[in-house]
Amino acid sequence: AAAQPEELPLPSEKPKHEKHRIESPASEARLVRAVLGELKVSSVTPNSVQLQWSVPEGSFDSFKLQYRDAQGQPQALAVDGEFRSVTVPGLSPSHRYHFHLYGLRGRKKTDHVSTEAVTGTEEQEELPLPSEEQKHEKLQTEDPPSDAPPVQAVLGELRVSSITPSSVGLQWTVPKGSFDSFMLQYRDAQGQPQALPIDAGSPSMMVPGLSPSHRYRFHLYGLRGGKKTDRVSIDIVTAQPEKLPLPTEEPQQEKPETKSHTSEGPLVRAVLEDLRVSSVTPNSVQLQWSVPEGSFDSFMLQYRDAQGQPQALPVDGELHSVMVP
Repeated sequence: AAAQPEELPLPSEKPKHEKHRIESPASEARLVRAVLGELKVSSVTPNSVQLQWSVPEGSFDSFKLQYRDAQGQPQALAVDGEFRSVTVPGLSPSHRYHFHLYGLRGRKKTDHVSTEAVTGTEEQEELPLPSEEQKHEKLQTEDPPSDAPPVQAVLGELRVSSITPSSVGLQWTVPKGSFDSFMLQYRDAQGQPQALPIDAGSPSMMVPGLSPSHRYRFHLYGLRGGKKTDRVSIDIVTAQPEKLPLPTEEPQQEKPETKSHTSEGPLVRAVLEDLRVSSVTPNSVQLQWSVPEGSFDSFMLQYRDAQGQPQALPVDGELHSVMVP
């Protein structure tokens, strides 16, 4: 059955930045205490906010970010316990949001921090996208003058790592110097500008929510001191809607045993363990699995959306969990 929209026990909007400690049961006193550091806003666009935090003491199994959208409806994003940042997409321009981050151990919320952020204005997001003629050329913008010339930071080629009808995986390198962060800009299928902030430590990203068989032009900017100092671009056409050979709805727990290609010799067998649901919200599901034997180059998650349309999400072979938004 579909998950019902959560009546989130969000804290009052009055305490903006205070930190609330959720008491653990007395029986858990022997456990090492897990503490959340301050929740900070690392970047803002008209339609997204990137948040980051620290865990100065102990560790959490997962995190949950809760907020209300521009219509006042509760929203929740589940985040793996190894992550320390999250980008919240699909926001409205010039709107104040209150974000509440919970640290979970097991399924219990054991600590909570809050912050607020105001998204950028629509005028700010009139993207200075390159002209359509400049398709694949690389733009090197000048660094601001300074007394000591900084080491020039250079972006490597922007490449495609995966394509599905509704998403594109991109990756890049920084062969020289370093950037404070990155910004990916493109126009959606309706021609509206979109911008996604990316942490400096992430040399790749997955762009979800795209339309099948549509040409997109992506522009990746490297930022230093809040200024765009280098850019690479690429054109990509998303895949056609797949005629997915999805399993029938009857056998739900069966596990298919796939065979290795005989032409590849005696490969070490790779085995997938049970696919499990680790968290559920009204508009997302987080799944996790294990690989007890061998290894896979990558994974592909396939499902049908509420309208019965096939969807597919590629997942890197080193990851054993995915959030389905």
